[in-house]
Amino acid sequence: MSVLIYVESNGSEIKKSSMDAVAYGAQVASKIGGAATVVAIGNIPADQLSALGNFGAVKVLHVTGDVFNQNSPLVCAAAVIEAAKKSGAKVVVLPKSTLVDSFAAKVASQLKAGIVTNVTELPDTGSGFQVKRAIFTGKAFATVSINTDIKVITLAKNAFQGAETGGTAAVEALTVSVSDADTKVKTTNVEKMSGELLLTEAEIVVSGGRGLKGPENWGVLLDLAKALGAATGCSKPVSDMDWRPHHEHVGQTGVKVAPNLYIAVGISGAIQHLAGVNSSKCIVVINKDPEAPFFKAADYGIVGDLFEVLPKLTEAAKLLK
Repeated sequence: MSVLIYVESNGSEIKKSSMDAVAYGAQVASKIGGAATVVAIGNIPADQLSALGNFGAVKVLHVTGDVFNQNSPLVCAAAVIEAAKKSGAKVVVLPKSTLVDSFAAKVASQLKAGIVTNVTELPDTGSGFQVKRAIFTGKAFATVSINTDIKVITLAKNAFQGAETGGTAAVEALTVSVSDADTKVKTTNVEKMSGELLLTEAEIVVSGGRGLKGPENWGVLLDLAKALGAATGCSKPVSDMDWRPHHEHVGQTGVKVAPNLYIAVGISGAIQHLAGVNSSKCIVVINKDPEAPFFKAADYGIVGDLFEVLPKLTEAAKLLK
């Protein structure tokens, strides 16, 4: 029983969330007595593809061509569907991403598969095939049985940490035919940020709120982020006031993050913000108001003036390095 895992890249490098998905898929394959096959799309270096063997992949099906370099949801879906059929996959594992969210349902529909999203743990195969998923923006969990012959799983962000086990995967070219209908949606322009860590991929995120009192004070937060090697975010009011760019807005209506460490600086903790960060492994809150709602969701809290606390944390981070 083969397991197929889709990996996504940023154009030249496979994303960490995809490597975690490969490790997850390899363990699923081990549980059901099968092999882990990867499908990769676009111009990804061959050495990165073969290195997926480090996470348990046995084979990589590589789909290339101009039409596959645009990250079109319909084209990606066609490639995953073809790879699933070729490999005889009974389980298809997809990493969490905006792109995957837009084509996962089509993959399941075309394969006549049951689909469960936001999965947080390995499946229980002792009696059937059951998976645990986060619901209500991570406030609760549900155990779901998938009874179809083919099963599609999308992982929750940062739910599974892949560990390198050694090994090399065989890389094989896969030819995929794409219909005219699938190519009607085209990307005309892509603007990428440079010199910044992506919020969705960062292992550490430092976010600021109105407690910083103005954009001119953001340097104290940026210094801490630089010392920690972290991405920077902000609350919705901050982006609404144009203190920070809108792509840094973290929350239910902004970017949802799930880093290993989330540091909230001068953010009171509105429920919309919490919904975007509650999948973080560890949350640290810094606020001078001891009654700030965010402290109820924090693993660690510091009650104090952020303009005094942050420089001390920055110096401590530098000393650790």
